[in-house]
Amino acid sequence: MSGVSPRRLASGRVTRSAQADRAAAAALVARQRRSAPNGIWGMALFLCSEITIFGTMISSYFYLESDNKHWPPAGIKPPSVTLPLIATGVLVLTIVPMFLASRAARRGARPAVLGFVSLALVVQCAYLAVQILLFRHDLNQFRPQDTAYGSIYFTLLATHHAHVLLGILLDVVVLAYVAIRGLTNYWLTAVRNLAIYWYVVNVIAIVVVLTQLSPSL
Repeated sequence: MSGVSPRRLASGRVTRSAQADRAAAAALVARQRRSAPNGIWGMALFLCSEITIFGTMISSYFYLESDNKHWPPAGIKPPSVTLPLIATGVLVLTIVPMFLASRAARRGARPAVLGFVSLALVVQCAYLAVQILLFRHDLNQFRPQDTAYGSIYFTLLATHHAHVLLGILLDVVVLAYVAIRGLTNYWLTAVRNLAIYWYVVNVIAIVVVLTQLSPSL
């Protein structure tokens, strides 16, 4: 596209997302919308399915616990509390830069978007690295195939870590395309979707860590 003329933008006649191929025009369209774009609804539907998956696994965890006198089974130490709680608390703090990135995108402020998403990305990568080390430590203590506890424990954590990894990959994609192509309407919506994804993943992280640590709490 050739872009939107300054006169047309100033007069407020850029009302269709297909016309918004520059940051200022995309921000104007975003402010004028009366409803969320289709991309937001698509992300909402996707996250509903993810919430269902985690709800099922967490329900299975507590169902299995109710059917066992010893949880975790004899020979398996209850999980350590301190480091998982600290790591999850740090991850949850990334809600702040993701929220600020979403607001900056709606203003058409590309440098701010890149800065806030990059900050969140660093923290999220550190969180995943710590969790991988904890996961390996637990695997050295007990195996998923030996007990129902081990099976649901590792399945729940691995699924959550996979969602964190997916979010990190989405961060990288959004950062790359916003840096190269700018905040077109498409990538403005992508930034907002990315923020929504992390809001939900952070809430899930809290529920998962409380489930994981429930025998020790």
